Amino acid sequence: MIGNILLSPPVLFLLLLAIGLALSHAVSGLAAPGGANGDRKLESYACGQRHYTHNTSPDYGQFFPYAFFFTIMHVLVLVIATAPRDVLTMPLLYVGAGLLALYIIFRR
Repeated sequence: MIGNILLSPPVLFLLLLAIGLALSHAVSGLAAPGGANGDRKLESYACGQRHYTHNTSPDYGQFFPYAFFFTIMHVLVLVIATAPRDVLTMPLLYVGAGLLALYIIFRR
């Protein structure tokens, strides 16, 4: 009985959260001191330069078809692999929708 309560998701989440907070508090003494200017710990730092700003904005337009293709294939495989043997309608609908999506991707 008590094992079932301890393994329930809300209780287990709160238990692990408490353990994580306790560990964080226990090792906080190992962190670097903030010094006189404690805000510097939160500044961005890249390649030895302070106050580094991005001068370009990357274009993900060419990446989108690959990400969409991966997502469609991933969902199709998961639906087909986890579908019960006696249910055939839903996986076939997903395959049809996936083929339509792939047609739209490769048509452009």
